[in-house]
Amino acid sequence: MRVIIKKDKTEVAEWAAYYVAYCIGLFHPSLDHHFVLGLPTGSTPLGMYKALISLYQKGKLSFKHVVTFNMDEYVGLPASHPQSYHFFMQENFFKHIDILAQNTHIPDGMCHDLVKECEAYEMAIKHSGGVHLFIGGVGEDGHIAFNEPFSSLQSRTRVKTLAASTIKANARFFNNDTTKVPTRALTVGLQTLMDAREVLILATGKQKAAALKLGIEGAISHACPLSVLQQHPHAIILCDEEAASLLEKSTIDYFFEVEKNFF
Repeated sequence: MRVIIKKDKTEVAEWAAYYVAYCIGLFHPSLDHHFVLGLPTGSTPLGMYKALISLYQKGKLSFKHVVTFNMDEYVGLPASHPQSYHFFMQENFFKHIDILAQNTHIPDGMCHDLVKECEAYEMAIKHSGGVHLFIGGVGEDGHIAFNEPFSSLQSRTRVKTLAASTIKANARFFNNDTTKVPTRALTVGLQTLMDAREVLILATGKQKAAALKLGIEGAISHACPLSVLQQHPHAIILCDEEAASLLEKSTIDYFFEVEKNFF
């Protein structure tokens, strides 16, 4: 595991965007050789998406031969709903770059058979050759996507009933009305994430500090889904100083020293 600590969320967003561009460039994607990118929604990655759009507009990056798989989607929200993750991705990223619509994948929370949709999503990832870089955020309780505490560490894409704490946290996107927040979602599993060749988790703000401490310094446990990344051979946690504020000084010193030899 690499832990990269930046000053603030702006530096986190810029580093993440340049790292995505670096990985795509190193891969040299083409028509029959796609780079497969896993993507998150939420407020944390917005800065990264803006930075990636800027790189595209400057001619420094193309998504024409990139295939994407999003982490999750609410059950019961149509793609046109302003709070659906289909809508989020279109408005905040896809419509601003040269990615082909057929190369973007988001779980369909409106389908009649949710179980089959989840199975098909896993197969689509497999048929794409697997995710090269999966980007995600982390919740205050250590959840990744909708894999909340006590999710199986071997879970795959599935229907997930949301915890009351998650519904409360997401109510800010629904005019602070918890009754409008969907109670279920489709989400990739922790094993789905672990299957990716590389995982990049973004974390900013003091509210993420406790989760990072458990996930980085604590034992591997389904009580903190983030901790599963301790077992991933190529995992990066990219955070700002506030999110890293509860880490031991020796932990911070170690990762600062190690990063001197990395990109």
